[in-house]
Amino acid sequence: MAQDSKVWFITGSSRGFGRVWAEAALQRGDKVAATARNVKNIADLKEKYGANVLTLALDVTKPDQVKSAVEAACAHFGRLDIVLNNAGYSLVGTIEEASAGDVKAMYDTNIFGTLSVIQAALPLLRKQGSGHILGVSSGLGHVTMPVIGYYCSSKWAFEAIHESLAAEVKPFGIKVTIIEPGAYATEFGSQESLKFAAGLDIYTDFKTQFFDRLRSLERGNPNATPGALFKIVDAEQPPLRLFLGSHNLTWVRSAYAERLATWEAWEPVSNAAQG
Repeated sequence: MAQDSKVWFITGSSRGFGRVWAEAALQRGDKVAATARNVKNIADLKEKYGANVLTLALDVTKPDQVKSAVEAACAHFGRLDIVLNNAGYSLVGTIEEASAGDVKAMYDTNIFGTLSVIQAALPLLRKQGSGHILGVSSGLGHVTMPVIGYYCSSKWAFEAIHESLAAEVKPFGIKVTIIEPGAYATEFGSQESLKFAAGLDIYTDFKTQFFDRLRSLERGNPNATPGALFKIVDAEQPPLRLFLGSHNLTWVRSAYAERLATWEAWEPVSNAAQG
């Protein structure tokens, strides 16, 4: 294997960004360990790209399966350069509606699944003295929306975990980047990528208005994103965070300005509480 080609391990490779990025990496001559809960959904990658791809069945909520898959990928290709955590889904429901079981199930995938992959990969990356962990968060890792508040909360947790991780693994030569897409025309909004909490009638009108607004959002083209991802993985000093799309920065800049203004307005009360 040419040393300038990279080896990727990608979760959630069957659709959405995971599929787009797996194909794009293969098309540029990289090697990819592509994983999906149902390996049949990525079998065509094997047919098309042959020895450059290893397809693995992986449910990220099963830590033993995660460890086996990560180790199998590393053994197969001899190393792992990029570990891309992309598997995840959104829970639709107000804070009152969603049950603890609904929320836990989402966290099992979005957070604990991600942690299983990171914890399985780190000993291998440390041994190599190199590697780049990419985590797919969202612009909603900085701001929130109603009705998908629990999903937003998983991305806020995701951001904190990766920011801490970046500081902890830097001494080992391991890089970390949080990828934060805005709204894109992927299958993320499909029934397979959404779970719905049992609804309460009192929120019906509110949710209808919310979904009407959501449908009007301008969505980016997922096929326009691989170039940005390659710039990150090829950079000597990649950023900790990267927005994908042109809308996030405006939205986040406004949200942070509002937060700062509130904290500053209440600064005398805060300072008096210092004692």
